[in-house]
Amino acid sequence: MRLLKQFFTWWNGETLATRFYTWRKGNYVGQDDLGNRYYKAKSAVPGSIPERRWVIYKGYSEGSQVGPGWHGWLHHRTDVAPPQENYVPREWQKPHEENLTGTAGAYHPPGSIAVGGKPVKAAADYQAWKPQ
Repeated sequence: MRLLKQFFTWWNGETLATRFYTWRKGNYVGQDDLGNRYYKAKSAVPGSIPERRWVIYKGYSEGSQVGPGWHGWLHHRTDVAPPQENYVPREWQKPHEENLTGTAGAYHPPGSIAVGGKPVKAAADYQAWKPQ
């Protein structure tokens, strides 16, 4: 079943082409708390061009599953991966949460019909615009 998913879908972890590329040219860098694995390309000349970096998601491929430390490394904001620098979030940084849009855990404002609410009444001093 896993082989079929890798052959026919791109959103379930890695495809066969990605697996082959990772096997041939990838160096394992580390893994985050969610089980995502991070790689960088083996390069013949370090520093000549920006090295290619990528993530293989555990399960469904969703970009918001990448935490802030790994995000910075993937986008070349830092040259040192979080496990190599003992990354500790700053005191003002919130814990990572994935994007819940489109799921049951998504935010719905008061009065949203998605949660069975009734529309909020307009304030008494509000007048709707009407064309002349």
